[in-house]
Amino acid sequence: MGNVQRKFHSKGGSSKAEDRETQKQKESTESGLKKGTSEEEPKKHLSDHGGEVNGYLHSGQKSESPEAEISRSHVAGSQSAGDGSSTSLPPAAAKLKGEGNELFKSGQFGEAVLKYSEAIEYVTGLEQSPDDLSILYSNRAACYLKEGNCSDCIHDCNRALELQPFSLKPLLRRAMANESMERYRQAYIDYKTVLQIDSSVQAANDSANRITKTLIDQDGPSWRQKLPPIPVVPVAAQLHRWDGGDFISENKSKSTTDNKVLIRRTEEKFKTLKNEGNDFVKKGKYEEAVNKYSECMKLNTEECTIYTNRALCYLKLYKYEEAKQDCDHVLQIEDSNIKAFYRRALAYKGLQVRKKNMAGILKHF
Repeated sequence: MGNVQRKFHSKGGSSKAEDRETQKQKESTESGLKKGTSEEEPKKHLSDHGGEVNGYLHSGQKSESPEAEISRSHVAGSQSAGDGSSTSLPPAAAKLKGEGNELFKSGQFGEAVLKYSEAIEYVTGLEQSPDDLSILYSNRAACYLKEGNCSDCIHDCNRALELQPFSLKPLLRRAMANESMERYRQAYIDYKTVLQIDSSVQAANDSANRITKTLIDQDGPSWRQKLPPIPVVPVAAQLHRWDGGDFISENKSKSTTDNKVLIRRTEEKFKTLKNEGNDFVKKGKYEEAVNKYSECMKLNTEECTIYTNRALCYLKLYKYEEAKQDCDHVLQIEDSNIKAFYRRALAYKGLQVRKKNMAGILKHF
């Protein structure tokens, strides 16, 4: 390569012999590169920015989820997971992301969360592409979803979508998490938004149909009137199609089965935590019970019993303001919940007594 560089920087007075020697070396180099074409061409396609606009991918291109990145590493040979087309991360963050992908691949979702969290912390505050940071949040959301931590999954999907609006994978992951938590209206909205972007996503279509039946049973014929507004997807976002590279299978039966398994695991974990909390209440261990009920809320924020149970614990611990807040939350969901009304009244009474006591104490100073 040294002779090639001298050829470009020399002033026209170089000999013909040198030119011939340079040409021979150049041809030799090109010949060597052509021999490796079958191994290197996939990398070229995978690193091509041309097919990605504002985080949305054209058909046939690989996406940035942990699963898609891992499958890409097999195609590209020595290329590490996460070195994808939209990645312009600093080397340290890219390394953490790659390690997270490998951990995800091996089913070590908790460890993968730590790696993605380190990468997020590293790039936060830097002048980094919003798309890159969005992908990190989306990848971490995938880990939370696999663990059944639906609350944190939704939080990360929200952050990813703030950075990269109408991105398919965060929308799908948030929809699945909401469905697992029986927040069917929110899940329906996300699935329908996905279908606006790409109507061929079979998993979203199946899920929307399934939730429609649930909402009809739950809310009756006027179920549509109780839905939040469905966002209007910009035409630019609709031009970018699903590439099929996510962990949600295009196979209908597999998609449905996986979703049911996730819902069942979440329900089982929720039930276990709730029972443990109830046992602590019976033993008078209210602090421990509060911790268990709080864990339940990470899995399901609309189960009113958990909030009224925790409110009871707060009352026993003389934490009247916290008890009141839990009861307020319940009454926003169920405006006739008797336990919430009763325990909130006790919380108000406790707050008033405390206020009077404080006033009496202050008179002596």
